[in-house]
Amino acid sequence: MHIKQISFRDVNQVIAHQLGSVFQPAHTAEAGLHYSRNPLGDLMETLVPHPEFKMLGLRNIPQMPENSLAYSTFSWPGLLKHLRQMLIANAKMEEGIDWQVRPPCPGSSISSSHSTNKLLHFNTSIANLVILRGKDMHSVDLGSFRDPSLYTSWLNPQDAFNAWKTPRAFNKYEKSASLVSNSQFLLKPLDNVVGKAWNMFASKAYIHQYTKFGIEEEDFLDSFTTLEQVISSYTNL
Repeated sequence: MHIKQISFRDVNQVIAHQLGSVFQPAHTAEAGLHYSRNPLGDLMETLVPHPEFKMLGLRNIPQMPENSLAYSTFSWPGLLKHLRQMLIANAKMEEGIDWQVRPPCPGSSISSSHSTNKLLHFNTSIANLVILRGKDMHSVDLGSFRDPSLYTSWLNPQDAFNAWKTPRAFNKYEKSASLVSNSQFLLKPLDNVVGKAWNMFASKAYIHQYTKFGIEEEDFLDSFTTLEQVISSYTNL
């Protein structure tokens, strides 16, 4: 976005844009022509089919400086091609997407050195929700997001993918697309955080600051166990 010195205001503006792209009113499949009246509940129902998998990630495109919008045009096929590859390659932004990452071939089993490091770090999904905002959204082909190879084998792809739509533009973008995904996107950063926390706990760093307020070492161990179970569950997708 060409921001030279990033401030907290800039960070909050990006967060608000991302969240707004999801929670602004939209038509769900069940609501038909009516806007959803419970977007958070609909979101959980759509993306959390099992209580052990509750981590959701959000991506939204396009996102650019406001003064560039007048010189930019967007097409649904282009936006969705980038959004799908961002999902597959676990990219946070359009810039720097790894286009070498591909989903596994249908019917293939993960073997051969974990299938070349799981096909260059392919990001397996449990469920995905695409939200389209802008003109001509009813004619958009979303078949690429229904590809069974994107999803874990224990959930039907027809149940794993949903789309919300509205012709109303969002934040001055003629067309915009958001993806909310229950996938392995947080696996690596969460594993890193837990590893660093274990090291600090083992060296007793800052433990006394917690114990004097009644938090025991067993509470830390319970938290580690919970997080390691989450990591294990998502790793084995």
